[in-house]
Amino acid sequence: MRNSPDIDKWLQLIRADGVGPVTFAKLLAHFGSVDRALGASQAQLTGIEGIGEQTARRITATQDKFDADAELALAEKLGVWLVHLQDDRYPTLLRRIPDPPPVLYIKGTLETTDNLAVAVVGSRRCSTYGSEQASRLAHMLAATGFTIVSGMARGIDTAAHHGALSADGRTIAVQGCGLANVFPPENEKLAQLISKSGALVSELPLNYEPLSENFPPRNRIIAGLSLGTIVIEAAPRSGALITASAALEYNREVMAVPGKIDSPLSRGTHQLLKQGARLVESTQDVMEALGYIGEQLKDHAATAEARVHQEIKSAAAAAGTLALTIDERRVLDSLDTEPVHLDDIITASQLSAGAAHSSLVCLQLKGLVKNLPGNFFRKR
Repeated sequence: MRNSPDIDKWLQLIRADGVGPVTFAKLLAHFGSVDRALGASQAQLTGIEGIGEQTARRITATQDKFDADAELALAEKLGVWLVHLQDDRYPTLLRRIPDPPPVLYIKGTLETTDNLAVAVVGSRRCSTYGSEQASRLAHMLAATGFTIVSGMARGIDTAAHHGALSADGRTIAVQGCGLANVFPPENEKLAQLISKSGALVSELPLNYEPLSENFPPRNRIIAGLSLGTIVIEAAPRSGALITASAALEYNREVMAVPGKIDSPLSRGTHQLLKQGARLVESTQDVMEALGYIGEQLKDHAATAEARVHQEIKSAAAAAGTLALTIDERRVLDSLDTEPVHLDDIITASQLSAGAAHSSLVCLQLKGLVKNLPGNFFRKR
């Protein structure tokens, strides 16, 4: 994919000290173009509401410090392309939030169908129940035609991405680091799969490390790309609740999957439900929460869900003769009715960690495999 026109100038301005998404928007609105903003004097900058003399001095002194040419050369090497706010390819839903990223780094593809997107987020240290619900809902929604958006973190995010991929659906992962890195590192294979069936996205320079301060701004992008956000397991203070809060601010729907009342992982989701979030148990609940859009897709979603359930029933009834993929068959052959640890499954199947996990998700959805606590699995 080609970069947006004048992307080098956009990079110079957004990387100047004191320029974030909100200030960038003010500069663009005031001067009318990035070119004119870059050429503005310190006195002209201080004429903009919210930009004092100190900030204006920092902007003019540092707007040439970022090596845009080197950044673009590295992006090309990594297969990453960049799009700015004035490009028609920039995600429509994200453009509508108050503080959209002026520049997005993308590895993969963005499609107009990605405007039909739902975020699925939750705890990194999720339970087996949480992982199963994330995979199930993501699979069902992706089979309906929704793009699944999440943050590729451990736990719920990873399960959601795998669930979408197992339905041959599209999924977008918003990273809290530059796209020259993969975080967490064990998701490198998953990142490759996502880039082929959706996109990895970041607003950060390519070599930025996954620092803690990067993740709250990352969460606003997840919410901004989506019509609604589903939270599955979350502590009272968590990134998932930050995403939900951003979704509310952007007038997007917030949904939550109920959990066990005695589980600490349920406190955040139950708090959301008490505050008015929509309770979600199925894709039909999601359709109802999404209002007019959901109403138009309700029958299609019901048909897709019925089809998936029928596939699961057929799989359970004909497990011995089911036409599984080669990877799924290798994983199933490595299992027994007694629990087997994920590491042993990877070793026995001779698959990569990503391929083994993806196959396990598919086998769970087909009703052939049970996920147990501690990364153990067994045949049903």
